[in-house]
Amino acid sequence: MAVTIVAENCTACADCEPVCPTNSIVPYKGLFKVNADTCTECEGEADEPKCIEVCMEDDCIVFAD
Repeated sequence: MAVTIVAENCTACADCEPVCPTNSIVPYKGLFKVNADTCTECEGEADEPKCIEVCMEDDCIVFAD
């Protein structure tokens, strides 16, 4: 599983990038994206994904389908 960043809601604040333990959040076209191949949703690291915890925008980082 992985989380995803909804581009329309991302403000490019970059708060999520440094808290990702797998370095799965990367700059992309002036915003950010999540590399689904390496994202673990912080399983074993935290109760919920750290990026969701620090994101100040509602519905910006969500669980992927």
